[in-house]
Amino acid sequence: MITLLGFVAACLTTISFVPQVYKIWKTNNTEGISLEMFLLFTLGVALWFIYGIIKQDMAVSIANLFTLIMSSYILYKKLFPFK
Repeated sequence: MITLLGFVAACLTTISFVPQVYKIWKTNNTEGISLEMFLLFTLGVALWFIYGIIKQDMAVSIANLFTLIMSSYILYKKLFPFK
């Protein structure tokens, strides 16, 4: 039951990035996004991913892998806004 709770929480927090990624992909506009916040956030997610691997926690590692991919895309578009 605890593992299921972890997977549900991980899915919800990971899915929450999809609308932002889609909007940036469609508009190529990251003007309203803080570079510093996304640098720190992406680093934190990368560390959570590593933590999940070390602890062998699938919910933590899988969710943070997908979040890392999406946040890295947002960060990339923030740093390199050209198409």
